[in-house]
Amino acid sequence: MTLSEFEIKRCEKLVSEFISKRRPPLHIRAKLDLAFRIRAQNIEIFEVRPHWKEKDKTVEQSVAKATYNRTKGNWKILWQRADLKWRSYQPSPNVASVEEFLNIVDRDEHGCFFG
Repeated sequence: MTLSEFEIKRCEKLVSEFISKRRPPLHIRAKLDLAFRIRAQNIEIFEVRPHWKEKDKTVEQSVAKATYNRTKGNWKILWQRADLKWRSYQPSPNVASVEEFLNIVDRDEHGCFFG
C-alpha cells in the first residue's frame, strides 16, 4: 500500500534535510552527489555519478532503502550488498519512524550504507 500524500510530503521534507546535510560541497557535485526518491511505500537514498565511460550519462548507486509496513506500523531498513540485492539491516531491521531510519543511515556504524 502506498503512502498518503501527507506522509509523502513529510518524508520528502525529512529526507531532503538529511540529503542537504550529507551532500558533498558544490564544487564536487558534478562528480558525486546524493539524491533520493519516494515510490509507493519506499524511500531510497542513492549516489549519482557520471558514467565512467560516457560522461554525459549518470549512474545511480543505491545507499539505503526503507519500506513502510502499514500493518505493523514500522519501516524496514535495507542495504544493498555487492551482488546488488537488498538485504535487511540486521543490527536494526525495523524502526518506528523515518527519523530513526535516517539517524541509522547517518551514523552508518557498520559501514553498510556509505562504506
